[in-house]
Amino acid sequence: MRDYIDTARHAIGGSLARAIFFFIFWVILYGVKPADLLVGVLAAIVATWASLRLLPPGRVRLRPIALVQLVLRFPLQSIVAGIDVARRALDPRMSLRPGFVLYRPRLPSGPIRNAFCTMVGLLPGTLPSGSDEKGDLVIHCLDVSQPVAEQLATEEALLRQVLEGAPDG
Repeated sequence: MRDYIDTARHAIGGSLARAIFFFIFWVILYGVKPADLLVGVLAAIVATWASLRLLPPGRVRLRPIALVQLVLRFPLQSIVAGIDVARRALDPRMSLRPGFVLYRPRLPSGPIRNAFCTMVGLLPGTLPSGSDEKGDLVIHCLDVSQPVAEQLATEEALLRQVLEGAPDG
């Protein structure tokens, strides 16, 4: 019975957090005029319902401080990687060794792994290209001599820190 109550409390709390997020997003876009607020509440309810249908609540909780650290780290890392990719592409003395690297993620298949693949795909020089028959991610990269798998492990560890309680795959 206690597990049922904890699960219900978690689901209600997650639903409320989503509704508040959607309402705040509405207020940012449209302001705080009374007529707009009523529409904003209705929009937040509909958006919450749709998000719960598309992505039901799980046991994963967001750690806000770790999320901020990841968000702040991402642009700098992306700029540095972008400069490296441009340098490799434009300097004839630098050899590109494009190819595929296999990476075994600890994250299970599903929305969390999809988020990881999206994050990796935004980094210059790497592009998730699917999975092999064993479930390893196939990553296309511009230089297979670079420590791509180690970099992916670092990114995955950071994402796991953001998502407290993320299950192993």
